[in-house]
Amino acid sequence: MKKNEYIESLKEFIKKGTCAFTVVKEIENIFLENNFRKLEEIDNWQIKEGNYYIVRNDATIIGITIPKDYHSQFLICSTHCDTPSLLLKPEGENQKNNYLKYNVMPYGGLLNYGWLDRPLSIAGRIILEDNGEYQKEIIDLKEALAIIPSVAIHQNPDANSKLDLNMQKDLQPIFSIGNENYSLKKILEKKLKLKKKIKDFDLFLYNAENPLTIGVQNELLISPRIDNLTSVFGSLRGFLESHNKAINVFVSFNNEEIGSLTKEGAESSFLLDILKKLCASLKIDLTSSLANTFNISSDNTHAIHPNHDELMDDTGNLKINEGIAIIREVSSTTDSYFSTIFKSICDKGNIKYQNSTTKNDLSTGSTLSGLSLRHVSVKSIDIGIPMLAMHSSYECCGIDDIYYLYQAIKKYYQTDIIIDKEKTKLTFY
Repeated sequence: MKKNEYIESLKEFIKKGTCAFTVVKEIENIFLENNFRKLEEIDNWQIKEGNYYIVRNDATIIGITIPKDYHSQFLICSTHCDTPSLLLKPEGENQKNNYLKYNVMPYGGLLNYGWLDRPLSIAGRIILEDNGEYQKEIIDLKEALAIIPSVAIHQNPDANSKLDLNMQKDLQPIFSIGNENYSLKKILEKKLKLKKKIKDFDLFLYNAENPLTIGVQNELLISPRIDNLTSVFGSLRGFLESHNKAINVFVSFNNEEIGSLTKEGAESSFLLDILKKLCASLKIDLTSSLANTFNISSDNTHAIHPNHDELMDDTGNLKINEGIAIIREVSSTTDSYFSTIFKSICDKGNIKYQNSTTKNDLSTGSTLSGLSLRHVSVKSIDIGIPMLAMHSSYECCGIDDIYYLYQAIKKYYQTDIIIDKEKTKLTFY
C-alpha cells in the first residue's frame, strides 16, 4: 500500500476505532472481508491451512494464517486496542444548577487537561434485555454529546501556573442544559432507536474530533488514539499482506492501559490458550514451536519534546520521522539477538529505525510482551513510533514513522527466521 493511501486508511480506522470494543469490531469486519473464518474457544478445532480469527470478551482479537507447508514456528505481533479515556459509571446522572452532568472515572493514565474543551461522544458495549434474554451490542453514537468545560482564567487566576485537576471535581462532563430528568439509558435507547431495554453497559467517552495531517509538508498526524491504533493498524495491514512458511499471528489485546491483568489482557492466558488449541489441532508440539517463535510487541513511545529536551536521555533519543523506535529499557524485552534480526529485516526493506532509551530518573511503563511472556515465553522485542502528547485526548506523531512501522511489520511477516543450532538465517519473500 502506498504511503498516502495507507495514511488515509489509517485515519478511517481511527475514526471507527473509538474504544477497544469498536476497534475489535472493525478488525473483525476487515478479517471477514479477507475471507478469515471465525473460531470459537468453546469448540474443538479441526483446522488445517487457512486464515482464522478468535475474539474474547468482544475486546481482544487474535488472527492466524496457516500456510500449506508450514514450519512449527509462530511469528507473532502483539498490540493493544484500548486507549486512555473516561469510563461512564453506572447510573451516574447528576442534575445540578441546570446542568445534566454525568459521573465518570479515569480509564488508564489520562493527561487530564488534554480532555478539557473537547467534543466528546460515547462508544462501547451495551447489554439488552428482552423477556429474560440478554444480548450484547457494540455501539458508537458518532456524534458529539458532551463536553468538559475548563474554568475561565478570570475565575481561576492560577490556571496558567497550576495545572492540577481533580478527577472527581474537574473532569465531570455536561450532557444537557435544563431540569428535565434524563437518564443515560433512555438517551441511548432513543438515539439508537432500540426496541429493547438497556440492562447494563461498558461505555466510554471519546474525543470525537477527526484525525488531521498538518505541517508545511503535511508531515505530522494529529489525532485521537494515536496510542496505540497506529500500531494496531500497521500490524494488521502487515499481517494481512504477508506470507512465509511460519504460522503468522496477529494479536490486539484489551486493557493494556490499566495493567493487562484481565481475562482478555496481555497477562491473561488467552494467547497461550489459543496456541495450545492450535498446536493440538495441527498435531505439532507446543514447546518446540514456542522455542522457535518470535514476538514483536508494538506500542508507542516518546519523541524529543520541542520545548522540553531536558526530559530526554543523553543518548538514545527519538526524532520524529527518523524511524521506528527499538525500545531498550529495563522493563522491555528487547535483547541484542532479536534486535539484530529486526534491524536486518529493516535494512533489507530500506526502513529507518532508531535506538530508544529513557532517562534513569524517569519511570517507564510495562510492556505488552513483558506481561504476555509470563505465559508465552518466546524471543521478543519492543518497538513503536515516537510521538508527542501521549495520553492526551489529541496526540501527535510523524507520517513517515507510521509508514515505516507498517513496512517493517509487513517485512517481518514476509521473513523466514531459521534457527540452526547457534546460527540464525533469514530468508525473505
